[in-house]
Amino acid sequence: MSKARLVITAVMSEKRPVSEVARSYGVARSWIYTLLARYAAEGEAAFGPRSRRPRTSPPAISADTAELIVRLRKDLAGQGLDAGPDTITWHLREHHQVTVSPATVSRYLARAGLVVPDPARRPRSSYVRFAAAMPNECWQSGFTRYPLADGTGAEILTWLDDHSRYALSVTAHARVTAEVVLAAFRTAAGRHGPPAATLTDNGLVFTTRLLAGGRAAPGLLELELARLGITRKNGRPNHPQTQGKAERFQQTLKNWLAAQAPQPAALPALQDLLGAFADICNHQRPHRSLPGRITPAAAYAARPKATPAPPAAATREHIRTAPVGTNGTITTRAGGRLHHIGIGRPHAGTRVLVWTRGLDIRIINPATGELLRDLTLDPTRDYQPTGAPPGRKPRPK
Repeated sequence: MSKARLVITAVMSEKRPVSEVARSYGVARSWIYTLLARYAAEGEAAFGPRSRRPRTSPPAISADTAELIVRLRKDLAGQGLDAGPDTITWHLREHHQVTVSPATVSRYLARAGLVVPDPARRPRSSYVRFAAAMPNECWQSGFTRYPLADGTGAEILTWLDDHSRYALSVTAHARVTAEVVLAAFRTAAGRHGPPAATLTDNGLVFTTRLLAGGRAAPGLLELELARLGITRKNGRPNHPQTQGKAERFQQTLKNWLAAQAPQPAALPALQDLLGAFADICNHQRPHRSLPGRITPAAAYAARPKATPAPPAAATREHIRTAPVGTNGTITTRAGGRLHHIGIGRPHAGTRVLVWTRGLDIRIINPATGELLRDLTLDPTRDYQPTGAPPGRKPRPK
């Protein structure tokens, strides 16, 4: 029997004075009078558990706001975008002029049964985070595979600014090759300016540093970075967390693509979707890792851009001798492949000096000191022509 029932019984049935009952049960007389009034008004219900909820809750949000929180959660999740409390708070403030705290949003999401606890997740404090201090200080790149509706596969290459998470380039290809990586990098650098450094994994489309014990000829991207004075960085093998921003971007991209219908059946349709996703990520979606939850485009434009080091300080020179073949060419290796440089058949059999700095090459006849070729290697072509009209052999100087 509850103490409230004992007290009421002592006063109402046993006719004992309130002061005596208060002393016997160690309670305040005011509480007994409250119980008596409650019993008179409610009867037996006065003995049941009482709600601790306050009569009024001035800080509580309205029912419309609570419904809007749930609707935003479902809309964002349905689009494959981040739908956490911080993101919903940003959308409420920016698009609906409603200001609530992320904790409030989280509480209402839990009440609606839209939050699934994940106790196995590592705490945020256990992660070591890093970010470039300026736009273009470092670009991250990576590629991922994506199945098309027609049964064929595609690969998606991304270039991402480390400081702002701005998607510099998101392109679809049948297969990502070293030539594709170089072309995408040049396009992005032409549009946004070259970065001071790049960070990629150790895929052969990015680097050849793990081949032949580190003695392999540099790849196409490596040659381009050296020519521009850009610092090349590569993550530890089998440790994708080093390129975590690019990896996370690809995960978000795949979630968003999975929410689109119909699934693209060809590369042009996929590229259209990638363009729409890049626009959403850059200009419409607040990034939870950026101060103030601003968009990547705002962060990318907020500070001056970093620039590469002077190329001369970052590019090594190399001098070697090579014989001119019977067809009037010499061979050189760049970007992981052999290239043939035309000298002219009159020089066949001559042993020449080949001076190389990045993609800049000079070929000299050591016997006469004559400069035979001065060119910038085109890494996309196997044969580097002499420049003479077709059918006409260049005369020796």
